[in-house]
Amino acid sequence: MERELALEFARVTEAAALASARWVGRGDKEAADDAAVTAMRVMFDTVSVNGLVVIGEGEMDEAPMLYIGEKVGIGVPPAVDIAVDPLEGTNIVAKGLTGAIAVLAAAPRGSLLHAPDMYMDKIAVGAECKGRVHLEATVKENLREVSRALDKLMSEITVVILDRPRHQGIIEEVRRVGARIKLITDGDVSPGVAAAYDDSGVDILMGIGGAPEGVITAAALKCLGGDFQGRLVPEGDEAPDEIRRCHDMGITDVNKVFSLDELVKSDDVIFVATGITDSFLLKGVRYHKRRAITETLVMRSTSGTIRHIEATHHLDKKPLFKNSLIQKIME
Repeated sequence: MERELALEFARVTEAAALASARWVGRGDKEAADDAAVTAMRVMFDTVSVNGLVVIGEGEMDEAPMLYIGEKVGIGVPPAVDIAVDPLEGTNIVAKGLTGAIAVLAAAPRGSLLHAPDMYMDKIAVGAECKGRVHLEATVKENLREVSRALDKLMSEITVVILDRPRHQGIIEEVRRVGARIKLITDGDVSPGVAAAYDDSGVDILMGIGGAPEGVITAAALKCLGGDFQGRLVPEGDEAPDEIRRCHDMGITDVNKVFSLDELVKSDDVIFVATGITDSFLLKGVRYHKRRAITETLVMRSTSGTIRHIEATHHLDKKPLFKNSLIQKIME
């Protein structure tokens, strides 16, 4: 993929962030998500790419746009897989909390795992811990390896875990071995990526979250040289239907532990995220008069380049926000 695409994709996530940021703290997660999805979809129409959404807002009958299988871009080469989450952290935005981002990943066609919208057991670490952790290992074994790889005392290791009843066992095990925990309410892409940053305050992400978000996180860690493993988790009454959907998407073994290279097969990956509210990685959207300031993370695996782009947007001059559909959703 041409490096110019990275900046085009940055404009896509910026648009989603700017649209949804108007809804921070207003208690309406559906409106915030609709704004992000619509803005991202409209902006995709300007991107010089032949894109196919493989991770998106759901299947065609569940989502009006950015659904799995939808074509995006103006239809010219290169042909790429697109994984998107226009608003990662709908509850975060609704409550005005930290950690919401607009995010996408792109790789050559056929490179990204087509993961259904279900749960995935995950583990994410940075480059120094690559090859040292495994989902089949115990919490104690994994944290011991992280401690050794990072040359940190166990009491200096920080584990990020979604604050859910299903994780009580993991939380107790982490506490028993003496590591630190940061519990998050929603949105595990940002802390998963942060595990590969030395100064993020995150050493490892563990636990069960969304499978689509797992693939997006894996794409980011491919750019950063980190490591990621995921295993799909069919759940409850929905399990038979989720297993069927896995089979329909070509996943025959739902108990398989997917490696980073199986989730993201190509070494040519672009990852882009724009902050909506402050997070482990990025500052959220800030307003000043009729201007908005965004921070966007742009990464390419082929070059290893990591860019933080701070942009000032003069909202009165933004054609996107004069679009009648966008305006209606934002009002």
